[in-house]
Amino acid sequence: MDRRAFITLLGGVATWPITARAQQAKKASRIGFLSSFSADVGNELIGCFRKGLEQLGWVEGQNIDIEYRWAGGRPAQYAALAAELALLDLDLIACNSTPSTQALQRATKKIPIVFMSVSDPVASDIVTSLAHPTANITGVSNFLPATTGKLLELLKTVAPNTSRVLVLRDPANAGKTLEVKELQTSGPVFGLTIQIVEVRNAGEVERAISSAEEKNGIGLIILTDPVTLSTRALIAELAMKSRLPTIFQAKEYVEAGGLMSYGLNFCGHFRRAATYVDKILKGARPADLPVELPTTFELAVNLKTAKAIGVTVPPAMLSLADKVIE
Repeated sequence: MDRRAFITLLGGVATWPITARAQQAKKASRIGFLSSFSADVGNELIGCFRKGLEQLGWVEGQNIDIEYRWAGGRPAQYAALAAELALLDLDLIACNSTPSTQALQRATKKIPIVFMSVSDPVASDIVTSLAHPTANITGVSNFLPATTGKLLELLKTVAPNTSRVLVLRDPANAGKTLEVKELQTSGPVFGLTIQIVEVRNAGEVERAISSAEEKNGIGLIILTDPVTLSTRALIAELAMKSRLPTIFQAKEYVEAGGLMSYGLNFCGHFRRAATYVDKILKGARPADLPVELPTTFELAVNLKTAKAIGVTVPPAMLSLADKVIE
């Protein structure tokens, strides 16, 4: 072997460990996602989350791997799925509801947790404060009490004869407690009696709406949670059959046939959560990342449904709508 070849060989040997370490440094991050929904229901919104990650340079299957667990709208599944994720070698776990976040909170104090769609993280004892979250938990809140009066106003606008409003909510979702109180307080302002109806599954949803069938002066408000989002097509169908004016908190319900909605853009909300994942994977501590609150809201109206149930949506409302289905 001549001198030049020997030096070249030495150079290769000397740099090999550095190259190997660089390759190891590029090992894909591994995160979990505990979804309240079934895969067929939740894939669209989780697709928004993945899009947010991609915009920040995290591509699933390349530099980030995601372990999915689907609760299928069954709150009883949260504890077992959270415990399963906590046992994996994960860099972070994301989740999308108050009950699923609470389940993860009980399952691990070490793995960083990023939540989205938690209505009231302080009242739910998920974080100590919005500005200074609990040690391993932070995220994006869909804190909506300020919009509840608007739900009543919009419902009364399209159905002025409404005198009683049934509010469907899952009692297991502690994050909706403040919204319920706000509705009960605001109801009399609009001349409305508020009746809270607890629904835990599709059967209870069907019974609740069917009980209002053919009764005059009744409207529906559907609070967003895994139970109602998973059954949104059923809710829209039953409300139309019963000719009930109904308002929701997210346009996904309107796209499924619901009358109208007022609330945040959940797809954008899921994309925003990706920024927390990005920061934590790059070394930030959850405790140093304040919880983000929603600042913009959107109105969606389904004119086909309005025509089917015999209500008129004023032109002024349509002009303000962010989405109109005709």
